[in-house]
Amino acid sequence: MDHGGHGMTMDLPPFTLGRGLEFSGEPFFLVGCLLALGLYGWAVARLRRRGDGWPVSRTVAFAAGVLTVGLVMCTGLNDYGMVMFSVHMVQHMVISMLSPILLLLGAPVTLALRALPSAGRGRKGPRELLVALLHSRYVRIVSHPAFTIPLFIASLYALYFTPLFDFLMGSKPGHIAMMVHFLAVGLAFFWPIMGVDPGPHRPGYVMRMLELFAGMPFHAFFGIALMMASAPMIGTYAHPPASLGIDALDDQQWAGGIAWAFSEIPSVVVLVALVFQWYRSEQRQARRKDRAADRDGDQELAAYNAYLASLQARGR
Repeated sequence: MDHGGHGMTMDLPPFTLGRGLEFSGEPFFLVGCLLALGLYGWAVARLRRRGDGWPVSRTVAFAAGVLTVGLVMCTGLNDYGMVMFSVHMVQHMVISMLSPILLLLGAPVTLALRALPSAGRGRKGPRELLVALLHSRYVRIVSHPAFTIPLFIASLYALYFTPLFDFLMGSKPGHIAMMVHFLAVGLAFFWPIMGVDPGPHRPGYVMRMLELFAGMPFHAFFGIALMMASAPMIGTYAHPPASLGIDALDDQQWAGGIAWAFSEIPSVVVLVALVFQWYRSEQRQARRKDRAADRDGDQELAAYNAYLASLQARGR
């Protein structure tokens, strides 16, 4: 059966949940997911062996992020994503918006910095190279909002509304490269916003929220453009397999609705995470002030009271 006019063949039965969850997706992503879980588990085990703790919530978040990538890329859902625009859009939204948030909540960079051994004075090991990378000019550029927000937006419009998408979908390496790009763009966009791992750009919480909402409306506009179109806009999905029994324009409208609605989900998740981080930051700051007051006998309060007393005396 012809696939998108690119000469690729795929014999797919009508979509069913059981078929969709078979492991028949991209082996590249399956290897990557297993490697990520293995390295993360090794790092957590290393910390625990030397008596250091690591929050279970971070481990759960990272594992959930890896599993979301595996679900959309390492199962039969990926097969349907090759011929159904709506399923592909689910893949795109998950791997570029939901998976990066969960992965970043797992704080993998912080875990690596704590787990990797130091190479010693004057030598460079994996930990020293990671620290150098975090402080490099390259990371400062690719993590700056002036770069991440336009890249996040361009990944939609410059890809789907140009022949580049059809070109990439014409081969397995092109498809893998596109999905890796989606994941990388999502990580770059949400990394400074989440603020869990160390990085060169750590704006205040209000600015992070503004950065988040700067990119989200463009997903809604993108979805609306797909829904309002009167003809299929993506050549790859212009002629879906007859065995699926779907109309290309209806499928595109579903894809647009998914892109529109999905932009709300990560916004809520990130906002909840930011509010929680803000609350914990305020609590830590309050505790530091209390400890400082205990150490100096609350001299700051005494000095302020003396100042008020002097003002009252001068007023008399």
